[in-house]
Amino acid sequence: MIADPVSKDAILIDPVNTHIDEYIELLKAHDLQLKYSLETHVHADHITASGLLRQRLGAQTGVSGLCGAESADIQIQDGDIFKFAGNEQIKVIATPGHTRGSISFLWRDRLFTGDSLLIGGCGRTDFQGGDAGAQYDCITQRLFTLPDQTLVYPGHDYQQHWVSSIMQERTTNPRLAGKTREQFIEIMNNLNLPKPRLIDEAVPANRYCGLDENERQDAVTLRDATLPIRATTKTEDLVAAAKQHIIEIDVAKSKQLLTEGNIVLIDTREESEYAVGHVDGALLVPRGMLEFKVGNMPELADKSKTVLIYCRLGNRSALAAQTLQQLGYTNVLSMAGGFEAWKSNA
Repeated sequence: MIADPVSKDAILIDPVNTHIDEYIELLKAHDLQLKYSLETHVHADHITASGLLRQRLGAQTGVSGLCGAESADIQIQDGDIFKFAGNEQIKVIATPGHTRGSISFLWRDRLFTGDSLLIGGCGRTDFQGGDAGAQYDCITQRLFTLPDQTLVYPGHDYQQHWVSSIMQERTTNPRLAGKTREQFIEIMNNLNLPKPRLIDEAVPANRYCGLDENERQDAVTLRDATLPIRATTKTEDLVAAAKQHIIEIDVAKSKQLLTEGNIVLIDTREESEYAVGHVDGALLVPRGMLEFKVGNMPELADKSKTVLIYCRLGNRSALAAQTLQQLGYTNVLSMAGGFEAWKSNA
């Protein structure tokens, strides 16, 4: 938590849902107003409290625009500035690698790195669009070029350490100090870590700011409050932007391609939507899990193979199609109208 004692503005970075009562009590104790709840990335090891803080306190949620968290109030971009009290400001530094959408926050001489740079380590790069080369580049070229005395606050630490510095990490971090880019990639590609215990639950929930399915309807109705960096990006705007870059086909064309074969069909709906049925042969991969699952699906090993995606109405599938394009798939299609259109044309 960062707060100004004069204006009473406060910001939380990477809040966890199991601690929400502690946050609220802390805010009350210091008579603070929570202005923003910001995420360094879509987490796989815990569920964020951002959505609940928005509901209970009116705080605006912010997540990188590359994370696929369409319900967030602010789709954060590299270089964005959050002003929260007088001349106080937090600068966004894109630090992809742990995930595609990982970012760090710089406030004064203090850097909040999430899982990008840890004390004596760094976040793994084997899921959610992770890229060891990109992580090496952003840490060495963007973070390690900050002043030596810059304090580093990671998202968490497994050895009960709380704060480091840029100089300490640049000179002693065993994964990075004295390592070439190729050596770093070799290290990261051979960690052989088990997947996070909560990933199947946490990643989809965090795409909706930590809200469960019963709370998400309100989450997608985003507010139009004036922001210091840009107007709120609504889900509808994200879908419209995605559809400018992907190919949509109607149900008739979808049926033709499925009949011809040699195509991968993906259903990106949530499990709660399955009761109404599926298109035969579809792989069931909820939108929130697509980036994690894609690397472990033999059907998607060939990135040139035709992939057809559908959801309920055709919006999530457009976003998913754009995600696969960004991951290097060259022939991705979205079914216009989704499963509802498919049923209507049965």
